[in-house]
Amino acid sequence: MNATNRSEQVEQETEETEIDNNLAAVSDVEAGIREFVRNDIAYLRRPPQVSTEPLEPNTEATVNNVNSLIQRVAGTSLAEIEKLISELESLRDLLHAEGQRVQREISGYAQLSQAAMKSTRMIADNVTQWKRAADGLRNS
Repeated sequence: MNATNRSEQVEQETEETEIDNNLAAVSDVEAGIREFVRNDIAYLRRPPQVSTEPLEPNTEATVNNVNSLIQRVAGTSLAEIEKLISELESLRDLLHAEGQRVQREISGYAQLSQAAMKSTRMIADNVTQWKRAADGLRNS
């Protein structure tokens, strides 16, 4: 009995050690991911370095052209994204309405099925009564 308790204790300690090792490995991986993300987006936190030197007229025109191009491209993309969002919302509404319709149809079919079962029972009961009456007339 003592040997059994000792083996169970050893198994439990082994399991606890494995769990501790697994938790340590998970913590290491999470720490690595956090560090990677911090390093990856660190440049976004830094304020942009603005040059105080005046731009040349040619460079300024180029910058304005690039800004204009970016605004046109971004405007088109944003319009497409908004259009997709509105389409998805309308599809969601359609699916919701169709789901409600299907639920109503299923409910209607269930009621129809119950009514058919009741009618069948009534017909079967009436036929049984008629059969008994007919058997009673034959026997008389």
